[in-house]
Amino acid sequence: MNLKSRYYFREVPQCVMCGDASKNHKVLGQRLNQSQGFKPRAKTGVAVTVLKCSKCHLIYANPQPVPFDIQDHYGIPAEDYWKPEYFQYDSGYFKQEIEQLKKLMDVKPGMKALDVGAGLGKCMISLTNAGFDAYGFEASESFHKMALEKMKIDPARLTRGVIETTNFEENYFDFITFGAALEHLYDPAKSIEKAIKWLKPGGIIHIEIPSSRHLLAKLINLYYRMVGTNYVTNISPMHEPYHLYEFDLKSFKEHAKSSKNYTIKFHQYYVCSTAPFPTITHSFLSWIMRRTNTGMQLAVWLQKK
Repeated sequence: MNLKSRYYFREVPQCVMCGDASKNHKVLGQRLNQSQGFKPRAKTGVAVTVLKCSKCHLIYANPQPVPFDIQDHYGIPAEDYWKPEYFQYDSGYFKQEIEQLKKLMDVKPGMKALDVGAGLGKCMISLTNAGFDAYGFEASESFHKMALEKMKIDPARLTRGVIETTNFEENYFDFITFGAALEHLYDPAKSIEKAIKWLKPGGIIHIEIPSSRHLLAKLINLYYRMVGTNYVTNISPMHEPYHLYEFDLKSFKEHAKSSKNYTIKFHQYYVCSTAPFPTITHSFLSWIMRRTNTGMQLAVWLQKK
């Protein structure tokens, strides 16, 4: 955590996905602005309350820490954020998502694609290799610089900025991806609605986010209760990578009802890591998560009407 970062705290009066008043929501516990480990009471720092929406099951911090400068959130050097091997492009990167996209729409060469929160630009490279005319934008100065210097991304195609102030023509893109981005944004519903305007009718938005159904988070929270604390492991309000939300499929179903401009075309859950649980339990826990749709990540595919 950058100890020199400056924040103010903003109360969240209602769920940003379904509009239900926060006074109706369940308090899950407290979350520190650092890794909590097995003994969170031994840690010092700033804690925020974590709530769960009773209507759509969105999990969120309330109040939310808002940086006075966006680089207080995302100014961390790229070398500190990612392991060295992450700077090597793998031709299989984003391949599964592109194959899934082809099942949902008729993909043709030259279609325009946008990566929201492009990071090092590897998704843009994969989209370009798949025949897309790919663009992106990235909030972090250090990530953007590394994408241009190490990954050789065309600066005309990758701009630096945040979705709140970035603008494109309406009905311009065929495909937009929010890979590991939406959970960082203060108003995910408005971000989706803005991206929908950029999308052509029938176009697809891909979103991958942390799931509020995650089994391992529930088990860790149970452990915290058993040792007599009110801490929870959900989200990371001011601790890298600065998550603000965990989503349920119902979060998108409720938002789709109010926005009326997209349908949920497809969704799936990913198991991901089983750390910090003992290795001997990994196979069993992974099996349970696959059978019960309680993996760590949720991917949703939205189609513009």
